[in-house]
Amino acid sequence: MLFKNYTAYWDRFHTHFVWHVGIKIICTSLVPQSRTWKTYLTMMHWSMRRQSSWVQLAGHQGTFQLSEGGEVLKLYSEVEAKCLDCLMRDPLRPFVPQYHGLVTKGDHGYIRLEDLLSGLRKPVIMDCKMGVRTYQEGELIKARTKATLRSDMYQKMVEIDPSAPSAEEHEQRGVTKCRYLQWRDTNSSTSTLGFRIEGVMMEDGSVQRDFRKIRTFAQVTEAFLFFTRRQLEILKAYHSRLLALSDALKNSIFFRTHEVIGSSLLFVHDHSSKASVWMIDFAKTTPVPDASPLRHNIPWAEGSREDGYLIGLTSLITSLSQAIMALHFY
Repeated sequence: MLFKNYTAYWDRFHTHFVWHVGIKIICTSLVPQSRTWKTYLTMMHWSMRRQSSWVQLAGHQGTFQLSEGGEVLKLYSEVEAKCLDCLMRDPLRPFVPQYHGLVTKGDHGYIRLEDLLSGLRKPVIMDCKMGVRTYQEGELIKARTKATLRSDMYQKMVEIDPSAPSAEEHEQRGVTKCRYLQWRDTNSSTSTLGFRIEGVMMEDGSVQRDFRKIRTFAQVTEAFLFFTRRQLEILKAYHSRLLALSDALKNSIFFRTHEVIGSSLLFVHDHSSKASVWMIDFAKTTPVPDASPLRHNIPWAEGSREDGYLIGLTSLITSLSQAIMALHFY
């Protein structure tokens, strides 16, 4: 079974998911020790004052806050702030959350961001991490230079696939970060389709987080049908939005001159069939040094800085088309 419901909380869901769904931050110490990821979301009651205050983060305390005006505040990242500032003047502006500048609260600076769930009731959310790799080339080089064995990364590998570590790694009970980074991507649809589904939350709070088995177009199509409850209008809305994004990317100077790593597409819809897709998370998105344009649609070779973003986008568009066709012939 690809899909299982997890009510009350999910783990192994990336930190970046939290601010993008427009939720209030409530920290809790309820962290099962057996879980491998450090991000945990807990279902909360619907707020009488604000429809989008429902799911919250524990761990990473202090990373997110809400301002009085309802904007979501994300802990300051110079790289992400520069990207958002450029994107506000780029053809991609309609596809990224509105950036409202910086604010200081206490000893920390925060990026002020649009609440992407404003106006939606009981939104349904899917996070897809884009690209054929999710690590920067610099991370790989650094990991090789400091080839320290990591027991925590070994444990993550074993919990997902006990046969993944080599006999030597089992004996050492550790893997290098370089080994783990590459294994993590090749063990998912990141390497085969140019994206991977990080998690899905349905309108009732039920959660699916285990998409490791998804490697083919047919499986992604099944995931979209599950995510949309086979609602044709929502599938069509997502398909149209991705086609529009594809056109905007062709005209984007930002996209041509930046290596987009670790960024996601956030799919959001509600019961009224309002649906949209947003580009999110730019903390690892950096300009290419010589300003040589990247193609984004070819496999990565070390040193090329190609990210394969368009490979993933094409895969998503193809899978949505297949889902729409499946409903037409249902």
